Amino acid sequence: MASASSMPALGDLQFGSARVRFDASRLDSDSDPLAWFDPSNPVLQAQSVTAGGRQAAWFVNIQGHPAVLRHYRRGGLVARLSRERYLWAGWESSRSFAEFSLMRELDELGLPVPAPLAAGVWRDGLTYRAAILVARVPDARTLASCQEVNAWEAAGQSIAAMHAKGVWHADLNVHNILIDAQRQAWLIDFDRGRRFEALSEQKRQGNLDRLHRSIRKVLPEKEPTLWPVLANAYAQARQVAGASTASVKKIYHHR
Repeated sequence: MASASSMPALGDLQFGSARVRFDASRLDSDSDPLAWFDPSNPVLQAQSVTAGGRQAAWFVNIQGHPAVLRHYRRGGLVARLSRERYLWAGWESSRSFAEFSLMRELDELGLPVPAPLAAGVWRDGLTYRAAILVARVPDARTLASCQEVNAWEAAGQSIAAMHAKGVWHADLNVHNILIDAQRQAWLIDFDRGRRFEALSEQKRQGNLDRLHRSIRKVLPEKEPTLWPVLANAYAQARQVAGASTASVKKIYHHR
């Protein structure tokens, strides 16, 4: 794993029951750090993100940095109880601090992920709210809106690179893969993601299966042609990295 000393300087400030961690090499805390996470703050020039984000993500400008602000929201049945509150288990276990820490590590490893800028946590007794700011990938589209073969090849290669570093993505889908103007594929939204010393075949396949289901749901008419492109690029990248032929064959036959 990357050493903490090689990462950008970390700022950490507490304001009563709220706490903010941030990249001190990019952001100046002289302004109100809690206001960084408020989309109604006119300084941020917030614009809603229409794809993904559970209607809780905004394009913003923070101290000259184009960024994406995301408030953590629950999905599924538990959202009926509370959409934005999580059970308190300590600062380090909070969703935003955990994701911020993981993304700092992945960025330092050279993986194609946006640089994390700041994370905020607001505690209220036994529950808390959370938000995160990450750098915006310029001129990017979601994989769901791309039909170019080289974009899908790039997606397979980026996923293979992520797995090669032992990283498991909790929600790999066509909205969490971005393609920039140079056809590079970026991976976003590492909430609940984890890094292992080595990623098991089961976890690799689980990521790929989840992505495959997403493609079938969002792009059913394109799945027969585009999924093999991504799967082939992933398999080739794994072979280059030294994976066994038996391992990569699973990608094609697990349908």
